[in-house]
Amino acid sequence: MKTAFLFPGQGAQVAGMGKDVADAFPQAAHIFAKANDIAGFDLSRICFEGPAEKLNTTTMSQPAIFATSAALLQVLRTNSRAKMAVVQPDVTAGLSLGEYTALYAAGVISFEDALTLVQKRGQAMQAAADATNGSMVSIIGLDEEKVGQLCAEAGENEILEAVNFNCPGQIVLSGSKSACKRAEQLAEKYGAIKAVPLDVAGAFHTEVMSSAADALAETLQKTSIADPSDIKIIANINARYYQTGEDIKKGLVNQLTNPILWQKCMEQLLADGVEKFYEIGPGRVLTGLMKRINRKIKVINISSLQSIQDLLA
Repeated sequence: MKTAFLFPGQGAQVAGMGKDVADAFPQAAHIFAKANDIAGFDLSRICFEGPAEKLNTTTMSQPAIFATSAALLQVLRTNSRAKMAVVQPDVTAGLSLGEYTALYAAGVISFEDALTLVQKRGQAMQAAADATNGSMVSIIGLDEEKVGQLCAEAGENEILEAVNFNCPGQIVLSGSKSACKRAEQLAEKYGAIKAVPLDVAGAFHTEVMSSAADALAETLQKTSIADPSDIKIIANINARYYQTGEDIKKGLVNQLTNPILWQKCMEQLLADGVEKFYEIGPGRVLTGLMKRINRKIKVINISSLQSIQDLLA
């Protein structure tokens, strides 16, 4: 039976995340302490206490989610009972930001380098967002063809693109604020169940993020990323497995200005015989998406002390 570790992306954050695990497991507390040193401020306090307004910013949520996911992963790796309960993954995957945790979990990048990249990524994306006027909106209940028609009408010569293909019936659009607003208003006309505006800083995964991609590429040039070996990593941008460290660097840069193909990634893993899935990190977003992709597949959620205790029981 093949096993996959899945890691959530931006939007999974919640004030208080990781605190119960850090209080119960010294190895998790150690990860948060390392994260504080690398980040240069008390990142763990923002994870544990908020406030939500600060945690939810792009610059803060990205390193916070990475640190929390890594702390949970560390417990699974180093607690003797947890190690017995969890099989070593054959493949890892992460949604957008979560791909960095997937790379760390697969052993191709160090914790220090991954957190540094994530912090740089969040800062660069925020700067690109501040320089533009972008937004995102989730369209529920339409297929790709209908979403394409919606984008064509609502765009009105402004940027509006389908950028997150999360699961059947859930596609996220990204573009100018006015175009996203029009898409929200027109969605029902095309048969959508609803349109949900996302609380994000800008038009992520579009050409608007090209300056962020350039800044990230510069940092990646100085970063060591190994070729994948025992554990595979599937890429968000094309649902193919990374072959080399250079492939990974290109994928991470392209990810900022191109769509995230999460549904295709999961369908590829299922086609390749993966039967056991663990979602490791705050929230249950990926568990929910899998229910829409394939109802027969159970995802074991590792997001809190209680979930670890349930696993050990």
